[in-house]
Amino acid sequence: MSTQPAPRIAITAQVDDGARLEPGVIVWELAQVRENAVIGEGSSLGRGAYVGPGVTLGRNCKIQNYALVYEPAILEDGVFVGPAVVFTNDLYPRAINPDGSRKSGDDWHSVGVTVRTGAAIGARSVCIAPVEIGEWALVAAGATVTRDVPAYALVAGSPAHQIGWVGRAGARLVPDGPDFRCPLTGELYREVDGALSMVEFGP
Repeated sequence: MSTQPAPRIAITAQVDDGARLEPGVIVWELAQVRENAVIGEGSSLGRGAYVGPGVTLGRNCKIQNYALVYEPAILEDGVFVGPAVVFTNDLYPRAINPDGSRKSGDDWHSVGVTVRTGAAIGARSVCIAPVEIGEWALVAAGATVTRDVPAYALVAGSPAHQIGWVGRAGARLVPDGPDFRCPLTGELYREVDGALSMVEFGP
């Protein structure tokens, strides 16, 4: 049984009756949580954040002010989404069909952004679905992500490209012989065929 308190929802927030909020969730002013969304235990939604229908957030996620998480996004545990981040969901965005008629929900198929455990998306970044952000990766502020991001990768720019590696603490890794070490935790990481994994925990 959870030891977390009941969800806390600001009076100006809008949470659909069909959404599920786990214990310890905090929803701040003017945030909106749509139907069938699931907000995991201990997660928080900042002022003006939007979580679309059916979006799933894991435990201890942090969605900052005015971030827009459109369906069908999936965020695993411990994901950080900075202020004013946007997750898109339409491959071919249009308001109308070729015949001039207004598009309805049946006229398009949504695609989503998947963010793996511990990853962080910097302020004002845009993630163009479908795309996957690997575990513990870091997307720099203002980046435009147009392709999958490997686990532990540090990406920046528009379009985003990899500029280094980060550890679980979020710091950029530094070379240590043939490997990489986190300057904050001492954890050692090794790159093999373009993929990084941790080989030694810090003290």
